[in-house]
Amino acid sequence: MPGNSFGSLFRITTFGESHGRLVGVVVDGVPAGLPLSESDINAELALRRPGLHYVSPRKERDIARIVSGVFSGRTTGAPVAIVVENTDVDSSYYEKIRYTPRPGHADLPYIFRYGFENWDYRGGGRASARETVARVAAGAIAKKLLMLLGTMVAGCVESMGAVGG
Repeated sequence: MPGNSFGSLFRITTFGESHGRLVGVVVDGVPAGLPLSESDINAELALRRPGLHYVSPRKERDIARIVSGVFSGRTTGAPVAIVVENTDVDSSYYEKIRYTPRPGHADLPYIFRYGFENWDYRGGGRASARETVARVAAGAIAKKLLMLLGTMVAGCVESMGAVGG
């Protein structure tokens, strides 16, 4: 059964919910001595921040806090834990639809897998795009490791479908 952890040598475990207090990630397998700061993580998070065009209207600041695994600006070899608080949460809209799984979302599969009584209907819970904050934070660490090996990571949007519908 799929879980909340991915990878083997570089393993990430994500936690938190879209409308909970925070989202975060624990990254295991980061070698000791890697220079790492919150600004490294926040630079990548700024690229996925909600409130911009084509994304969620939420106005989240997405400020990462490294809470373990880094000392004096370098990784210690212990797992690196990063948290990002949810600051622009309004779950009131979801009260109106709390008994109605949304088409095109993971609501129904979550209900089938975990039971209706365990479904977090507020914004998709763990299946929200907000959960990508944790993956981006982990990716920032992976990107920094790859750059030390001379590997550049780049991406672009080639197409976003028809404009003007």
